[in-house]
Amino acid sequence: MKGSCRVTDAMSARRSRITPEREAELHEAVLDLLREVGYEALTMDAVAARTKSSKATLYRQWGSKPELVAKALRCAQPVSLREIDTGTLRGDFALMVAHSDDAQMAKDTALMRGLAHAVHESPELHRALRDLLVDPEINGLQAMLRRAVERGEVSPDCPALDFVPHMLIGAFIALPLIEDRSVDRAFLTEFIDAVVFPALGV
Repeated sequence: MKGSCRVTDAMSARRSRITPEREAELHEAVLDLLREVGYEALTMDAVAARTKSSKATLYRQWGSKPELVAKALRCAQPVSLREIDTGTLRGDFALMVAHSDDAQMAKDTALMRGLAHAVHESPELHRALRDLLVDPEINGLQAMLRRAVERGEVSPDCPALDFVPHMLIGAFIALPLIEDRSVDRAFLTEFIDAVVFPALGV
């Protein structure tokens, strides 16, 4: 099971009726279906049929299709940023990259591109992705940066501190558009060294 799947909110814990292994299996099935048919054509009936489970179980565990999709994407992440604390900012970013997987990043990038239209059409999906996927990782990144400030690695008045999430997310969006390829560990390492660290004065 992916590292970030260990972090669940109280509501999810209270309503959980399946094992972590079964939950990971369901999440993988959801992602497979997303790649095959896209978000609009994805149905709870299809997920139930693919995973040999009941719709009642799916709705009890996740509540809605948007929440199911967002949680599946979150649990595909190799590690949550909130779990990373090596003692230095460079060490934290190095560990973040080390936990990344080139093949998984390519698949995730393709999935997120496919969801872009659905996000604009579905406020519920947009909210679920923000609540379950985007905000937790941004919070983890901001905590990482706060520790760097507290250690004296980054100046507390550095104007780039507020824009690190924008830089990283922008890289994932821009590279496929500009060079028609997905972000991999080599590019991510070069981008952080050439753009993020200089902006932070590290």
